[in-house]
Amino acid sequence: MPLEMLVGLNVTDDEAYSTYREGMTSILENHGGSFGYDFKVAEVLRSESEVPINRVFTIRFPDEPTMSTFFSNAEYLEVKATHFNRSVGDTVIIATYEPR
Repeated sequence: MPLEMLVGLNVTDDEAYSTYREGMTSILENHGGSFGYDFKVAEVLRSESEVPINRVFTIRFPDEPTMSTFFSNAEYLEVKATHFNRSVGDTVIIATYEPR
């Protein structure tokens, strides 16, 4: 079953985060994944987390095993270590669900 996550981030370095996205998108697509929505957030009016959020997006996978394989992929982990870890202060998984 397809799986989608709604993710909130606190991006602290837009340029490095853009480089991360460029580097990981082809890996994501090779695993059958994709991005749906992607927003830069100016103001959060209500949150169930104390983590600041300034970016919200959806990420889709064909199924849960594919998602797990993607997030443990060595090439992805290298891109993440190089660019994501220095460009994102906080991450919140807002929801995981089966898309319509």
